[in-house]
Amino acid sequence: MRPLPVLLSSWLFAGLGAVLGSILGNAAGHVGLVLGALIGGSLATSAAVLLSTRLGWLPPGSRTGALLGGLVGLAIAAPIAVTHLGSPITPIASCALVGAGVLIGAGAARSHAAKP
Repeated sequence: MRPLPVLLSSWLFAGLGAVLGSILGNAAGHVGLVLGALIGGSLATSAAVLLSTRLGWLPPGSRTGALLGGLVGLAIAAPIAVTHLGSPITPIASCALVGAGVLIGAGAARSHAAKP
C-alpha cells in the first residue's frame, strides 16, 4: 500500500466532490447544500478508493474497509466543515479526515484478513 498517494487523493476527491455537490444542492436551500455536499463527497470518496485500487496504491482486499473508513471520516468531517464555512482553512483541513479514514479502514481490513 502507498499511504501518501491514497491519503492525498482521498482528501482531494472528497473535498472537490463535497464542493460540487454543495453547489448543485444549494438551489434547494441550506438542507440541499448539506445533502449535496454529503452525496458528492460520498461519491467522490468511492471514486478515490476505486482509483487508488486501480493504480495499485491500495490492495484490492482492502477496498471495502477503505471505503467504509472514508465514509466514516466524511461523516465526521462534514459537521466540522459546515460549522466553519466562514474560514476556508477548516473545511479544507477537515477533508483530511476522509483520507485518514480511508487509511484506517484499509489497515483494519488488512489486519482482519490476516487473522486465521
